[in-house]
Amino acid sequence: MFSHRLTRIALLAVVLLALGALAISCGGSKANVRNEGTPASSPTAVDVTTAQAITRDLPRFFEATGSLAGDQQTDVAPSIAGKVVAVGVDLGSYVKRGQTIVRLDDVDSKLRVEQAQAQVEQSKAALRQAEEKVGLRPGQAFDPNRVPEVANARVALELAEKNLRRSEKLIESGDVSRSFFDQQKAQRDQLKEQYESALSLARQNYAAVMTARANLANAESQLGLARRNLSYALVFSPIDGYVAERNADLGEYVSPSTKVATIVRINPLRIRIDIPEQAIPEVRVGQSVSLTTSAWPDKNFSGHIARISPNVSATSRTLSVEADIENSSGALKPGQFATVRILQSRSQPAVLIPARAVRTEAGVSRVFVIKDGHAQQRLVQLGQSESDLVEVKSGVAAGEQVATSNIDQMSDGMAVRQ
Repeated sequence: MFSHRLTRIALLAVVLLALGALAISCGGSKANVRNEGTPASSPTAVDVTTAQAITRDLPRFFEATGSLAGDQQTDVAPSIAGKVVAVGVDLGSYVKRGQTIVRLDDVDSKLRVEQAQAQVEQSKAALRQAEEKVGLRPGQAFDPNRVPEVANARVALELAEKNLRRSEKLIESGDVSRSFFDQQKAQRDQLKEQYESALSLARQNYAAVMTARANLANAESQLGLARRNLSYALVFSPIDGYVAERNADLGEYVSPSTKVATIVRINPLRIRIDIPEQAIPEVRVGQSVSLTTSAWPDKNFSGHIARISPNVSATSRTLSVEADIENSSGALKPGQFATVRILQSRSQPAVLIPARAVRTEAGVSRVFVIKDGHAQQRLVQLGQSESDLVEVKSGVAAGEQVATSNIDQMSDGMAVRQ
């Protein structure tokens, strides 16, 4: 009986040992499963390309904005009133100086020319008649003694004077009577009156010649005025350029106060900009400028400073400058908004990085400098652009490496792979 009890105790001990071993085995197994299911956390690196910040001498410039304007612009109006019977241009047409823009009805003007021409012919005939009375030939100066009546009266008077002087000598010697002398004297006095009368009449006739000449000059003036008014029926362009506005239509009645078209010359174009007071010593006539517009963002247009205002604005403390911009291609249009750069004579060193390395949000520009496999975020102040590079005024030193790819996936302190 004692041995049977020992046997039962031994079996119970074996079962307990087996259960304990099983529990230990299960616990270790769960621990292994837990360890295998929880991997160790480690930061993810971003692949980037980099570029080195370089130093280069950049040409400096002043930058300003303004609106382009035509080199010349004129509103065309007729010199006389009339009805439009023909229009020779349209909006956007290119016209040469002297080219017809519109033609007005000229029937009345032609009739006035014919009337004036007839008046001239009549005045010429009257002048020829008046000149013949005084014996004038074309281009000859007036001399009353050339008038036949005056010349005949003068000859008779001179003969009477000779006879009278001869009678004076004969009467002293008693060869002629006193009555004969008195007769000779009376004849001389009569001929003298006739001569003076003929001379006065000749001068009156010459005055009629002068009046006829004045009438002819007036008739010729009226003819010239009529012809000029006839020429005004054609309205010409005063300059070479393009038609910016065409206001006249066929059949419309226009007057000298009516604008029929606007002509603008677009090569070169003008632009006026304001220069800060401290930059005045750097600006001079003939200085080169470059211009860009939103319509042609990738194209630069060249020009030069043509005019400089003599005074500085007292309110803004700026100097007004006008530049002429070459526009032979016609790509630029008057009224466009443009940015102008005035190049300075000296260059200055600058730190440059690729423009693609800059991320700008809400007006704040950032770059990521790569050091020891990590990204360092830097706030930067940008300057002028040079091709695909941009100037960094602060935030990055020359020689530092900046990220140029995947910058939208990066943050400060993040690990990177180059």
